[in-house]
Amino acid sequence: MKALLKNKILPLGCVVATPSADDTLFSVEIEVVLRRHQNYDWGEVSEADWRSNNEAVLKGFRILSAYRSTTGEKFWIITEAGRSVTTILLPSDY
Repeated sequence: MKALLKNKILPLGCVVATPSADDTLFSVEIEVVLRRHQNYDWGEVSEADWRSNNEAVLKGFRILSAYRSTTGEKFWIITEAGRSVTTILLPSDY
C-alpha cells in the first residue's frame, strides 16, 4: 500500500470530534493518531478490515481506524468517502 501512495497522505477534509470524544481524549493523542491515520496505519483493526481500508483508499470509500487512548479508551477515526469530513468518536457515539 505504502508503495502505491508513496509520499501521499490521506486527505482528511474537515476534522471534527463528537462531544464525548472531545471530553475523553487529549489533543496530543488526537494529533498523533490523525497522523497515523493519514499515513495508512489503521490501528487496532482486524486484518480483513486493514485490507478493506487499503482498498477504500484506492477506490475512494469510507475508512475506519481504531485506536486506544493513553487511558485505554477505545476510539475511532472515520474518514468519509468524499474525504470532506473526518470524525473522531467513541464506539458508544456510533
